[in-house]
Amino acid sequence: MQIQQAFDLIKDDIKRVEEGFRSHLDSSVFLINKVVEYILSSGGKRFRPLLLILASRLGGYRGDAHIPLCCVIEFIHTATLLHDDVVDNAELRRGAASANTIWGNGASVLVGDYLLSKAFYLAVAHNDIRILDVLSNTTTLMAEGEVLQLLKHADADATEEDYMDVVTKKTAVLFSAACQVAAILGGQSRRKEEELAAFGMEIGIAYQLADDCLDYISRDEALGKSIGNDLKEGKVTLPLIKALTEADDDERAIMRRAIEEDGLEEGELQQVLALINKYDGIGYTMTRARALVESAKRRLDCFEPTPEKAALLAVADYVISRSH
Repeated sequence: MQIQQAFDLIKDDIKRVEEGFRSHLDSSVFLINKVVEYILSSGGKRFRPLLLILASRLGGYRGDAHIPLCCVIEFIHTATLLHDDVVDNAELRRGAASANTIWGNGASVLVGDYLLSKAFYLAVAHNDIRILDVLSNTTTLMAEGEVLQLLKHADADATEEDYMDVVTKKTAVLFSAACQVAAILGGQSRRKEEELAAFGMEIGIAYQLADDCLDYISRDEALGKSIGNDLKEGKVTLPLIKALTEADDDERAIMRRAIEEDGLEEGELQQVLALINKYDGIGYTMTRARALVESAKRRLDCFEPTPEKAALLAVADYVISRSH
């Protein structure tokens, strides 16, 4: 099964989720509606709702509660995007002007706060303490991840362990939460719940590893941002960490200057790209990502073969096969 077939399998539910976005975010405050509509319609893949819907169906769930819970997960994700762009001083998001570029940092932060508040309003309305526990722990870890990334901003001494800690908390925990919430919703056994949560965690880490590779090798239009944008924003990701670990003193000095100085020049970027290539930073990172995906796929061995299981396996494969 291919990723588009996975989406096609649940297209009616995805449509209901999109309708839920609009109904739950109909605020009397004009600016909230404007910013939310802009960012929700800017081309997001709805990857996390996809996971939640498929994982809930995997256990035979056929109710309707997964729709508002998908909204909860996507509102949390969207709030972090708004906050991230402010912290990173980002000008683009998915190929278009970021919300903070159009409406300013204050509006982006406050609308992000509104989305988080709305997410927990919907979660409380579901009235399941275990789901609330998962979501509250997840948002706490995500906030920790954001702060950890800030602490490691433009830090040429950041280690692979530092990087994996940020990726796990900032990105992967929400993938894991989407799967675990689905398992709880479907009344899965604790073992199956743990396996689904681990599945989400591993593909979430792999997703970010692949994304960090794409930042260095993908055409601009594929990501909606310029090549080497992470480096320009002071983010020290695994391809760069691998090169820093293997490089000699002179090469490390070149990369350190590129990381630490403001206003990265094109020539410096090309030097860093050459060193990442020399020390196979991309290959190393993608090898890690592939191993995580294979581990994630084995997590589903405890489930019977179904179209939903095949779709989740396709989602896992897609994580590392996105266009370069």
